[in-house]
Amino acid sequence: MLINGKMKKSKIMGIVNVTSDSFYDGGRYKKQELAINQGLKLAGEGADIIDIGGESSRPGAKPVTLKEELKRVIPVIKALKKKIEIPISIDTYKSKVAESALKAGARMINDISALRMDKRMVKIARQYDVPIVLMHMKGNPRTMQKHPHYKDVVREIYQFLARRIKFAEKNGIKPDKIIIDPGIGFGKTTEHNLLIIKYLKKFRSLGKPILIGPSRKSFIGNILNLPVTERLEGTLAAISVCLLNGAEILRVHDVKEVKRAVEVIEAIQSSHCEER
Repeated sequence: MLINGKMKKSKIMGIVNVTSDSFYDGGRYKKQELAINQGLKLAGEGADIIDIGGESSRPGAKPVTLKEELKRVIPVIKALKKKIEIPISIDTYKSKVAESALKAGARMINDISALRMDKRMVKIARQYDVPIVLMHMKGNPRTMQKHPHYKDVVREIYQFLARRIKFAEKNGIKPDKIIIDPGIGFGKTTEHNLLIIKYLKKFRSLGKPILIGPSRKSFIGNILNLPVTERLEGTLAAISVCLLNGAEILRVHDVKEVKRAVEVIEAIQSSHCEER
């Protein structure tokens, strides 16, 4: 799967939330100028992709109107497109937002609903022939954390993603354009998230690049008993295990720090020595 030339062992996706209520940076980049500057900062720190979203998907988040979401993201995408070479991803489940973003210069769709919440989205992904992320989510952002239950969380997510891959390909999306995301924090308890990361290798048999986003999420806070502002070290630990277990795209807030950790991990993985 190629997003921008030859794919490295892993790619770092930097998060820019042009929202007022995202769980970590809500309100921080709501002003367009600040969002643009953050995108430039993340690109300068080594991000391979910039993911721009205009509607929070944190637990309990309320939806925003189509008009408001477009107002938030399109000017930021247009401005960044003129200043950076790396691909821009649009984080949305609305086909009209995705289409407008692609016309404005985005080159990837990140759909938390895996093509379920807007039936036209599959047509847009097919028409523009761009990579699309299919993510697992139980319920919707308003309800997903209300007592999520699974008999076998890894197996059920695996089966869901297999079905969504089949749906996407059946509807004309090229196999090499599909990326999967098990959806850390989207309808999962702390234990569910830990199991997903522990057994992430199982998803590799689906034959698609794995994107994962544990960055600063509540399961880290639950383990360490720390607020979202103090979860960097926990994020780096989670990201390291994800990378070792097969993740290829890491969606994060802290690009500089994650990039440094990734470079060390990949150096260790690629090292060789002769037997003595």
